[in-house]
Amino acid sequence: MAGTAGTPGTPRVLRAMNDRAALDLLLEHGPLSRTRIGKLTGLSKPTASQLLARLEASGLVLATGTSEGRPGPNAQLYEVNPAAAYAAGLDVTPERILAAVADVTGRTVGSYELPTPGRRAARSVVQQVTDALDGAVKAAGLARDDVHRLVIGTPGAFDPNTGRLRYASHLPGWHSPALLEELAAALPMPVEYENDVNLVAVAEQRLGAARGHADFVLLWNEGGLGAALVLGGRLHRGWTGGAGEVGFLPVPGTPLVRQVSKAGSGGYQELAGSQAIPRLARELGVEDIPPGPYTEVAATLVARAAAADDAPHRRLLQTYATNLATGLASLVSVLDPELVVLSGASLASGGEPLRTLVQAELEELAASRPRLVLGDVRHHPVLRGALESALAAARDEVFDTSR
Repeated sequence: MAGTAGTPGTPRVLRAMNDRAALDLLLEHGPLSRTRIGKLTGLSKPTASQLLARLEASGLVLATGTSEGRPGPNAQLYEVNPAAAYAAGLDVTPERILAAVADVTGRTVGSYELPTPGRRAARSVVQQVTDALDGAVKAAGLARDDVHRLVIGTPGAFDPNTGRLRYASHLPGWHSPALLEELAAALPMPVEYENDVNLVAVAEQRLGAARGHADFVLLWNEGGLGAALVLGGRLHRGWTGGAGEVGFLPVPGTPLVRQVSKAGSGGYQELAGSQAIPRLARELGVEDIPPGPYTEVAATLVARAAAADDAPHRRLLQTYATNLATGLASLVSVLDPELVVLSGASLASGGEPLRTLVQAELEELAASRPRLVLGDVRHHPVLRGALESALAAARDEVFDTSR
């Protein structure tokens, strides 16, 4: 950039590259002056001025106040226009759909939660999706047509070969072979579909514990036990979209399950999934097991075990760590990742005590020794990943000034 961007007669493509570089810097750093943009990009002051004038005229950049408290005259500051584009994300579970809309800077401007269990018979999946999206759009003070991109996160994955949802029999109504066509006809913006755990990995890669890492595994344990695989900086989805469906993984310590697609689970899910934790606690003599959904009960039990100092709770945490490491050992032996991120309520609730135990167990069970870390994105990570994925596509579209 520095050697050619300021040269008279710069080709359009180089101009567009400089524009995008400046926009990315404004997204990363917030408001910047012309001088600062010039230094960060290597552009001359006249070229930086032309660039900002061009972006301001196109509605991509706004002048926003001046720098103060420095020697010399105050400098005009510029920022990305938040209204240049909007993106939406949906996080779908059997119980509800969470929807959110973000402006192009990544700030969430509207959100909505649509409960779904009692409405399945009355509302089609298409109606549920549009109702959830419209709720978030309305909360943002926008119209549906204002949204440039939508990413929908679900358990399982849509098979790219057939267009049908696989590995998610517990998501009623989402298995019609015509569903994707029906959603495309009902929605005015491009729509992408992604596995929910993959979206958690996107959130951690862009905002959290996996930033700067090109090879990592994310292990998720909440409603189900799953993994996301990022290799060479890219999500690895597999031929049918089922890469990372480790709940089906046969492991020592559980019966060998055949026809796992019909059974709905395999060994690893039964050994270390959230639904196994209350049973394990009872077997190990833990008392006062709370009532409620198993995901909440599991998180509570693991949190108590990480904080308590009595023998039953210590046994629970150690046994859970061993069970987790048993399945992880197979993953890291094959993939040899740089990093393993532990995410989901049943892992996050164990905190550093659980992470330390799993790390120690994994070093005993696998020759490969990746570093284990806890996930940083704790607030609706599937939804956050959906927004980040949608924003990336929306920015590529609206920031392309070469057209």
